[in-house]
Amino acid sequence: MKIVFKDYFERLLQQLSIDFNCNPDNLRAKENIITISALNEGRRSYCPEKPFLQLVTLGENAVIMSDECLQEFLHGWVKDVEGYSLFDSGNLMKLNEELKKYGYQMNPTHHMFLPCSDVSIEKRYQVKWFYGNEINQFYGDLRFPNAIAFPIPCPVRPDRIVVIAVDGDTIMGMAGCSEDAPHWQQIGIDVLPEYRSRGIGTYLVSLLTNKIIEMGDIPFYGTAAANTRSQNIAINCGFRPVWVETDAMKLEEGN
Repeated sequence: MKIVFKDYFERLLQQLSIDFNCNPDNLRAKENIITISALNEGRRSYCPEKPFLQLVTLGENAVIMSDECLQEFLHGWVKDVEGYSLFDSGNLMKLNEELKKYGYQMNPTHHMFLPCSDVSIEKRYQVKWFYGNEINQFYGDLRFPNAIAFPIPCPVRPDRIVVIAVDGDTIMGMAGCSEDAPHWQQIGIDVLPEYRSRGIGTYLVSLLTNKIIEMGDIPFYGTAAANTRSQNIAINCGFRPVWVETDAMKLEEGN
């Protein structure tokens, strides 16, 4: 098994172009790109409704997909601003104020990783694997809000594989992957507090990454900007940061 980052990156450009209703060249353009919101076939699906606003950057320009009512504001918002700078808090606050007029607010940014190198794995812990419907037994378990959908299965991005590390009959940690788009498996990890700092997260994510690649699918990993523990797991497992994305969510009643 050989990880070729260039191949994964080219496939990422294809996937993001579906997600953001653009073409792959737009994602590497010098200027910021604004497109009209769409539900394209094969997109990563996190909401059944047409997105009101989504932003992505690969570190240079930004591609922004939005509802038509935001288009005029956005063209002014991005003018003379480097794409990656649009993700700075000051710029996002300005955008957030505009979104409130329509009953929306910004979600946190998500820092996204792709595998870039092979990682050798020496057996360290006893593990068990679960597939498809075998995962149902874990839904609603408060210990695993990141490894699998919580609290119930998500039909638009189903959990495909779970691997747990066990100490006798006790679960120490769980890694799982959801198929967010065809053949794109997003990895999540939860390690119980009393078992952290033992390399369990890195071990499980490495095992699951290799399993996904053996299946012919693409593993990817996402985490919050300040979650350095999770980011270090990704890096230790041969991943590297590649893109940053965020979107808008509806305001709750009363906000």
